[in-house]
Formats: sequence, structure tokens, C-alpha cells
Amino acid sequence: QVQLVESGGGLVQAGGSLRLSCAASGRTFSSYAMGWFRQAPGKERELVTCISSTDGRTWYRGSVKGRFTISSDSAKNMVYLNMNSLKPEDTAHYYCARSRWFGATTELDYDYWGQGTQVTVSS
Repeated sequence: QVQLVESGGGLVQAGGSLRLSCAASGRTFSSYAMGWFRQAPGKERELVTCISSTDGRTWYRGSVKGRFTISSDSAKNMVYLNMNSLKPEDTAHYYCARSRWFGATTELDYDYWGQGTQVTVSS
């Protein structure tokens, strides 16, 4: 079992920045991918970004490219999401999740999830 706990969400004005953290505990895996999903009211949950534990490859949704950065610290079992130039449309509940392979894009491919943290961007 793997437990994921997100933190760092909050209220920020448009154009501002926020840093989300995801702490992992429990059984560890040498090969996996970590992703950040988000779900806004009335919309489907979508993958925002993900990172490979083996080679550091990353993927970003087009709408966040250049603004969001995913990073990880394997030694500390931590994954981060730095969000800059935030827009009201970024408002959503953000989830940290784990997949056994990099490249998984749907929530069905992720087997462990955190409880999520709310990000609200005001205009």
C-alpha cells in the first residue's frame, strides 16, 4: 500500500504562484510515474503533468506548459508541482497519483491517489 498526501493548495490571485507537495509513504517502488490531476466543478478529471521515476521524463498538458513544473525528490519520497502565472481556469481540486508506468494519461491507469488539495485562483 502507498499513501499519498497533498499539501500547499490555497487561494491565490491570477498571475500568482503556488507550490503543491505530495508526500508518499508505505511500500516503495523503483519504477513508476507520478502525476498531478485536477478536477474542476462540472468537468472531468484530467492529467496535468507527470514525471518518470526512472529517467525524469516529464509530460505537460498544453494549457499549463511554460507555467507549471513538476519535480521530484526520490530520496524524500516527495513530488512537487510549481505553478506560476496562475489563471482562473486553473481553479480545481488537485490530486497526486501514482502509475506503474510513465505515459499513462487516464485516471484508470493510476492505482494510488492522495485526497487532493484545493487550488482557487481569483480574478
